[in-house]
Amino acid sequence: MIEPTEHFDVIAIGAGPFNLGFAALADGLDDLHVAVLEAGEKFVWHPGMMLPGTHLQVPFMADLVTMADPTSKHSFLNYLKEKQRLYPFYIREDFYALREEYSNYLAWAAENIQSVRFGHRVLEAEYHDGVYRLSVLTAAGLTRFTAGKLVLGTGSQPYLPPVLTTEAQATGNVVHSSDYAFHREKLLSSRTASSGPKVTAVLGSGQSAAEIFLDLLRSLPEEDHLVWATRSERYFPLEYTKLTLEMTSPEYIDHFHALPMDQRDVLSAEQKGLYKGINAELINEIHEELYQRSVNGAANVHLRTGCAATSIGADTDHLAISLRHERTGEDLEFLTDHLVMATGYRAGTPDFLQGISQRIDYLPDGRFNVDREYSIGLDQDIFVQNAELHTHGFTAPDLGMGAYRNSVIINRLAGREVYPVERRIAFQRFGAAELSGLPTSATASARA
Repeated sequence: MIEPTEHFDVIAIGAGPFNLGFAALADGLDDLHVAVLEAGEKFVWHPGMMLPGTHLQVPFMADLVTMADPTSKHSFLNYLKEKQRLYPFYIREDFYALREEYSNYLAWAAENIQSVRFGHRVLEAEYHDGVYRLSVLTAAGLTRFTAGKLVLGTGSQPYLPPVLTTEAQATGNVVHSSDYAFHREKLLSSRTASSGPKVTAVLGSGQSAAEIFLDLLRSLPEEDHLVWATRSERYFPLEYTKLTLEMTSPEYIDHFHALPMDQRDVLSAEQKGLYKGINAELINEIHEELYQRSVNGAANVHLRTGCAATSIGADTDHLAISLRHERTGEDLEFLTDHLVMATGYRAGTPDFLQGISQRIDYLPDGRFNVDREYSIGLDQDIFVQNAELHTHGFTAPDLGMGAYRNSVIINRLAGREVYPVERRIAFQRFGAAELSGLPTSATASARA
């Protein structure tokens, strides 16, 4: 039997941006002994999408800590100061940090927070005598940690739809957008003159699809063909107006969480443009590139909306793509040399949770039943990061709400207000809140 080596008040599993933010805000708290366990050997954040010039879709203040504690040493601005880049960033006058620089910031923070441990893969979780026991594989072998509470930040995995056949995947010519940068050179390599123009296709409609499409559009030879198809009715922009941004607020989460589950699901389906759309500036860049190409004649670029993939198979030296326009019912078929699947990510349930599944609150359909303060534990001792889209709304994956969620979790874990939490930040009210000060029919009748 493996004896426990260390005990913690809280163990957070996974070291993505949200659990890094948890570690940063818990750093230095004397009454909360924390460890963050990450299976990877070092910090990485979407390395396959580190394209030149790409930037965040949220302001730099959506870092690990600023929205909870602007004085924290783990802030993005302090990172810039330590790297002697604060003045260049100031002169740049752009709230939206470059994705590569933000990734470097996250790696810097991970290195400077002692509670973060890389190369620690959680294999099993059990619950005995009031504590969670984790079997963890490290370079030194199998060890065990114990904790009173858990915070799950294990992220999501790249999703490939079932219409993609195993034969197509076996060709090596299908790439998920998360790995695009690693395969970019192959995608851009020219074919021999005898083989004719090359065809490259992108499926998907979000920010990643748009960034990849623009990169290919600017880089592929003009004689090659480039296809961009999406199931969405249009290439919709990310909704980023001020009153909509007020929905990334504690009071909107209150409103959303209080709704019946069926209404939450309806709202979630309607709100994809609030977090899955394309940056409007990027859409304009794409259109400008298409316009410039059109000056001297039609370009070999094909954009199709409302088209769902019905089959992706292998055909000798090519991939065979079948699309169906969902409104007209018409079918489109073509062959492509390479295919980029910008089909997003899906949250999964880590295998190690099987041993403690009886301590987790599930909805009838198997999804986590996440309470308002982000717990899924029947004893309110297991918390989740970015696994509550269905219960808390589109704020779940928003980097700007990470510090808020961590403030709520830390305050609950500590049993005190470590970080003051805003209760109301929006000018608007959500739901049928009383219109204070306005007359009603009852008061009008009384005056008469």
